[in-house]
Amino acid sequence: MTEEQAEQADDVDEDVEDGTTDDEASGLQAGDFVKLGYTARTVEEEQLVDTTDPDVAEEEGVDDQQTEFKPRTIVLGEGHIFEAVEDEIVGAEAGDSGTVTIPAEEAFGEHDPDDVETISAEKIDEDDRYPGAHVQIEGRTGHITTIIGGRARVDFNHPLAGEDVEYDYEIVDVVDDREERAAGLFEMYLDVSPELEIEVDEVEEEVPVEPDDEDEDAEPEFETEVVEKETLYVESTPQLTMNQQWMFSKQQIAQDVIDKVGVDRVIVQEIIDGAGGMMGGMGGMMSGMGAGGGDIEDALEDADVDADEIVDELEADADE
Repeated sequence: MTEEQAEQADDVDEDVEDGTTDDEASGLQAGDFVKLGYTARTVEEEQLVDTTDPDVAEEEGVDDQQTEFKPRTIVLGEGHIFEAVEDEIVGAEAGDSGTVTIPAEEAFGEHDPDDVETISAEKIDEDDRYPGAHVQIEGRTGHITTIIGGRARVDFNHPLAGEDVEYDYEIVDVVDDREERAAGLFEMYLDVSPELEIEVDEVEEEVPVEPDDEDEDAEPEFETEVVEKETLYVESTPQLTMNQQWMFSKQQIAQDVIDKVGVDRVIVQEIIDGAGGMMGGMGGMMSGMGAGGGDIEDALEDADVDADEIVDELEADADE
């Protein structure tokens, strides 16, 4: 072994001892939360696919949607963005930017001619019988390319199938704050930004007691202990409550937040403000009638309130 080789071997031994190597990964890695700004367009037609830029959204006429255009928080290594873009970001730093071209097969798939079918127009709602309409046929989503007489040509490929996509991105920041991370996950999954905070609670918990070695057949016993749990409190806004993705997948979403943010549990709180005005007056009237035995319709009439109208509104709400 030459002197140079001996020195290299010593360097390797030192690296192993302190847990580092010359090839140790640097920069952003899988599991990191990053705030990403981006605009994606098809290469051939330059059709907008998605953007976080409010100026681009305004130029394209999509800024009237119920969406806030701003950089989005994603987790590297979780498939939240195209793999080719993720590969570019891994190892990069906050402030870096770039452009990645994603081939069709890795974006929205190649266009498959076998997924273009002719079907009876009777299977399509009358309001959707026109070229370009997006339709649901027997559980499949497609768009009408042509419709003549009683027959419609429906393309069940993704509307952007066969299109290469150009993806301009900028790594705006690395997200370290855990509440920001949780908020970013909710925005990514639900496009909703609920108020939330992390608190440490003391919770009573039943824990098993070690059995007596002499009594192997004894029933398991438990005792109550007070333990600390990190809790993510989320305010249940109407936007969150009525979000279909949340309605059907709240358990999976909450578990993912627990795993990625590192809290022990998620508590969704519904806040109901005290009612005033008419309802306050109604409460006073009700208590007065309870004491005096008056008639509810007479009381409503005295208060210039239409009882039939209230009943109709309550029934309508119940039907909804």
